[in-house]
Amino acid sequence: MIDRRHFLGTGGLALAGLASNGLAAAPRALRGEALIADIQYRTFRYFWDTTDPATGLAPDRWPTPSFASIAAVGFALTSYPIGVMQGWISRPQARARTLATLRFFAEAPQGPAATGTAGHKGFFYHFLDRKTGTRFGRTELSTIDTALLLGGVLFAQSCYNSDHPDERRIRQLAEQIYSAVDWSWFTPRAPFLSMGWHPESGYIPHDWDSYNEALLLYLLALGSPTHPLPRETWDAWTARFAPAWSDRWGKPHLAFPPLFGHQYSQTWVDFRGIRDRFIAAKGIDYFENSRRATYAQRAYAIANPGHFAAYGADCWGLTACDGPGDFTATLDGRSRAFFSYSARGPGDRDDGTIAPTAALGSIAFAPEIVVPTAEALHRRYGHAIYRKFGFADSFNPTLTTASPAVHEGAVVPGVGWVAHDHLGIDQGPIVAMIENRRSGLIWRTMCGNPHLRRGLTRAGFSGGWLA
Repeated sequence: MIDRRHFLGTGGLALAGLASNGLAAAPRALRGEALIADIQYRTFRYFWDTTDPATGLAPDRWPTPSFASIAAVGFALTSYPIGVMQGWISRPQARARTLATLRFFAEAPQGPAATGTAGHKGFFYHFLDRKTGTRFGRTELSTIDTALLLGGVLFAQSCYNSDHPDERRIRQLAEQIYSAVDWSWFTPRAPFLSMGWHPESGYIPHDWDSYNEALLLYLLALGSPTHPLPRETWDAWTARFAPAWSDRWGKPHLAFPPLFGHQYSQTWVDFRGIRDRFIAAKGIDYFENSRRATYAQRAYAIANPGHFAAYGADCWGLTACDGPGDFTATLDGRSRAFFSYSARGPGDRDDGTIAPTAALGSIAFAPEIVVPTAEALHRRYGHAIYRKFGFADSFNPTLTTASPAVHEGAVVPGVGWVAHDHLGIDQGPIVAMIENRRSGLIWRTMCGNPHLRRGLTRAGFSGGWLA
């Protein structure tokens, strides 16, 4: 797969934190819910301000010029109704942007050709050229990124439920886009879905065959009205979860080191009180599992086995994010390896790089530890990492020297290394999960989507709101 590193070259309250030129002003002493509201507003603006209104294509990152990310588009579609609920944009504005986005994807060229298409068999390429709307470089046809796009598409289908002709059209286009996906074509090693496909070389030799962010992926594949995977796929997949069960940093749970694996699917799926056979046997649900994973990350930071600067009870959060570069440096007599864009987590790669999205994307699971962390990050580092669109993607208090020269971002005196960019797929869980915690908007809306309900039922989920 091609990853990002290869291509790097409440209303008035929130507005009060922005300078008139649109750049971040010096952070105000915001705390508690006022801070969370400001973070959500700024993060929402990432999607509203940077997305192309004609195509709906959202950039992978900003301000570095970049290709579009189809997963970021899924989060953008999800953010627009949040903006309406909070009074930041009107419903007609959100409706128009959503309709343009769905029209683009419904009409985007599909086919097996290596160039000139946006996807194949209903799936879309991980990255699209923002000018042409077609495959960027040699990026892969991506199953998981298509699923994250579809999360936003189906949310729009259920959210725009009036008799307005544009809302009827949104629902029709969403149905067309989702129904076109040929899930059965993407199982070269059945029953599991392959991670990707290249027109030049075929399927990627890796499958979604362990616990990770693919909960939504398999639910949508099972719920398809046209090309569903067999019911037994879910049990075959969850039968492989056992090795991930761990109590290393707290209560037993399915461990996946970077927190995005616990957050992405639950942006759209309310797992509170519903269970499949695997998680029911463990006496919890997937929501509780993600809560435990969030606490485990905090416990890891408190233990701080790598002796990184600033790690602690209110400074934690490891996930996939930008980093300073791929090099080794000697700091305080210790040789340390640093990395550019990479997944990070306890027991996995960790170079001292903290991503605010890791904590904030878990706010619906454990607000009692996330809100104090957001306050601490804003208070201590806000002058360097809190900007027009909220927190920078990541920062590293351990790396306090630019020698050897960092590949991305910059070292800020008194703070450490700070990322230059915001990333769409890291912004998305912030704005969405703040809203799920506040109002349950996305969860409540998706509970009524027939395709998601069908997928959950075919996967064997029962109880709670499914009863």
